[in-house]
Amino acid sequence: MSQLAPPSGWIILDKPLGLGSTQGVAAVKRNLREAGYGKKVRVGHGGTLDPLATGVLPIAVGEATKLTGRMLDAAKIYDFTIAFGAETDTLDLEGKVIAESALRPSQAALEAAIPRFTGPIAQVPPAYSALKVDGERAYDLARAGEEVVLASRAVTIHALEVLSTEGEGEVLTSATLRAHVSKGTYIRSLARDISLALGTRGTVTMLRRLKAGPFALEQAISLDNLNEVGKGRPLENVILPLEAGLVDIPALTLSPEQARAVQQGRILTGLAFQDGLYWARKGTVPIALVQLSDGNLTVERGFNLPDVAE
Repeated sequence: MSQLAPPSGWIILDKPLGLGSTQGVAAVKRNLREAGYGKKVRVGHGGTLDPLATGVLPIAVGEATKLTGRMLDAAKIYDFTIAFGAETDTLDLEGKVIAESALRPSQAALEAAIPRFTGPIAQVPPAYSALKVDGERAYDLARAGEEVVLASRAVTIHALEVLSTEGEGEVLTSATLRAHVSKGTYIRSLARDISLALGTRGTVTMLRRLKAGPFALEQAISLDNLNEVGKGRPLENVILPLEAGLVDIPALTLSPEQARAVQQGRILTGLAFQDGLYWARKGTVPIALVQLSDGNLTVERGFNLPDVAE
């Protein structure tokens, strides 16, 4: 079988429980290889998702891998459940209990605490995270028994609401919340801090990502559907175009002459458009991520997609 032309775009995986983000990338690579696209297709993910979390995992293919940095910076939406009464070292069910509390919060106390965690807040990431400390991953140090001290960071909780609660009467044993958060926010840390504010301890028992940047759960496919690609299902049925990752910025349609200049990395001058970030296209094909300032257009990232040249 002849090797197919390398694809470019986004595969949005509804990541199942227990699968790591790098395993999700490996699954995409394997299926593309089995479908006849060869071994050299570039694949990367737009932000990690804990193995015990499920939901939206954007996986970039081909030229879309040039946009994974933008995806890391994107806002995200999660549903998560906090079980009150105990805290684990990992802040989820993967770890061992390190602190307990007999206190259980009331519904009223939980609702009253929510505004304190909405807007700009300071947050200390979990010791079991992929952040680096002196060149080592924090979770590697924590698993080796070393004390991990991470600096507080500024994040923004755009919205936070209580979806449901469980308990007896006014005493809650768990609560499920929805959070719309900025880049760099750790839901496990948010759950820990809410629990502490309520005078108890808490652990995340469910975490599901509903949205990452422009990509929502409705666009995601299951691992089973992804595996169908390796068995001959058309890739077009599961891959989104590269520009699906650019819906939050305006498009700028260029003439053939302007497109050639941009492809050559030249600066365009005298463009009567508002300053800002755009994605430039020739016809319907994206050719570059560009910055416009005082009428001058400069290339930030070029895309080498087929059928762009004259």
